[in-house]
Amino acid sequence: MNNYVHIGKIVATFGVDGTIILTHALGKKVQLKGIEAVFIEMTKGSQLPYFVIESKAKSTEEIYIKLEGINTKEAAHRFIGKPILLTEEDFRKLAGKQSAIAMLGYSIINEKENIGAVTEVIEQPHQILLTIDYKGNEAYIPLHEESLQKIDHKKKEIHVILPEGLLELYS
Repeated sequence: MNNYVHIGKIVATFGVDGTIILTHALGKKVQLKGIEAVFIEMTKGSQLPYFVIESKAKSTEEIYIKLEGINTKEAAHRFIGKPILLTEEDFRKLAGKQSAIAMLGYSIINEKENIGAVTEVIEQPHQILLTIDYKGNEAYIPLHEESLQKIDHKKKEIHVILPEGLLELYS
């Protein structure tokens, strides 16, 4: 079974041929070169594959995508607001090394103790929240100047000093 990574969502149609605009958090200007299919979550937990015919980078946060079988603006319109996912393998090919989303799967180390792996990255204006599974509960770990010690990309580790009592909230 594939692991999927949520990279963004469809925000608009473009033109009349069914082209869609995807906003993403890959951290750099990309096109979906070498990506055979994207997965669209039409209903929660249900990822349907759509084959990519062509894609073009619009900006560092947006891509124009033409999908197989979607040939009109009306057909593309039903995808607006829907999440787009990639297989983990495809995601690793495209994600910018310095982007926040690239931390998915990294281990969080608090005072030399591995407290869990990052399952979701939530970017906020003042900080980044990393979601982990901590003792069977979903825990949110804030990442900002005061809490971040270092990120070791080779070992896939994020070293933090968390505020006292934060982890007890999730125990």
